[in-house]
Amino acid sequence: MMPELSLNILDVAENSIRAEASLTEISVTADTAADTLTVVISDNGCGMTEEQCSAVCDPFFTTRTTRKVGLGVPFFKQAAESTGGSFSIRSVPGEGTVVTAVFGLSHIDRMPLGDMTATVHTLVTMHCDTDFLYTYSVDGRSFVLDTREFREILGGVPFDTPEISAYIKDFLSENKREADGDVTL
Repeated sequence: MMPELSLNILDVAENSIRAEASLTEISVTADTAADTLTVVISDNGCGMTEEQCSAVCDPFFTTRTTRKVGLGVPFFKQAAESTGGSFSIRSVPGEGTVVTAVFGLSHIDRMPLGDMTATVHTLVTMHCDTDFLYTYSVDGRSFVLDTREFREILGGVPFDTPEISAYIKDFLSENKREADGDVTL
């Protein structure tokens, strides 16, 4: 099991990259009144067949040829369900995949969210050809990072340029702090 949810999110988002997605959307929504933490990761990658979608939660199934097990999705599913939450995967070949994990926010077995700033920053700066739409929301306070907007403003300057990378990290950190308010995830 991974020690924090942000690592599960990173793993699933990396699956989107391997599926040749040009856009990966990540949404993290905490609602203290409903006592839920909802994570949705969707992409427009190659998608999966119904059989692959059913098998993806089996730790002994992977499409990768470099190893024989795929633990990321099964661990993410277990992490959600162990908090009384739910987990689902919907996929259409040629259209993409949507992974939804709902966690009991205050459940004793919920792992901490972890460092979402580092996770999103890593994805954006290490996969400069992929677009990301990241939405982070806590009790209605939210912010959005859309790399398509950044591309438009920056012209052809890559996200892994040191000044741009630092700006993206600061943007994520400052906006997360504001959205969190006094809530610790």
